[in-house]
Amino acid sequence: MRRAVYPGSFDPVTNGHLDVIERAARQYDEVLVAIAHNEAKTGLFTFEERVALLREAVQQHPNVQVTQFQGLLVDYARSVQAQVILRGLRAVSDFEYEFQMALMNRKLDSDVETMFLMPKEEYTYLSSRLVKEIARLGGDIGAFVPDCIARALRAKFAATDSAPSRKP
Repeated sequence: MRRAVYPGSFDPVTNGHLDVIERAARQYDEVLVAIAHNEAKTGLFTFEERVALLREAVQQHPNVQVTQFQGLLVDYARSVQAQVILRGLRAVSDFEYEFQMALMNRKLDSDVETMFLMPKEEYTYLSSRLVKEIARLGGDIGAFVPDCIARALRAKFAATDSAPSRKP
């Protein structure tokens, strides 16, 4: 079985991520979308929310599973018997960091390859950070994320906006 791991924080998942997942699902028998669990990072969505949202967003792909991991990615890939780590490249600016990580992962475990996939051109500018900022400011994010994510973002920011403010 050809198994690949697509790691990330997915806070939230975007159409760019989903494009990579969909194309990977055609290339591999199984794709594990692995949400990195990092206690030091605070996301907009809780870890549990991200898992649930991702599961909803990829439910039409029977060979895609949403999982989670802590620690070294290569250790996780080895533990699930994945041969490949998938990484998305949006722009040249992503390449230097991703290339360095791929080389380090190869040094840590030469049996796990890193494969780079580029999203469709229409998603190359897209990032979770930008989507959150547009949503926070009330902009239309319908072209950037699936409906379930757009609803969750609107709800999250509506809850934040209705919270009582603290003035000094």
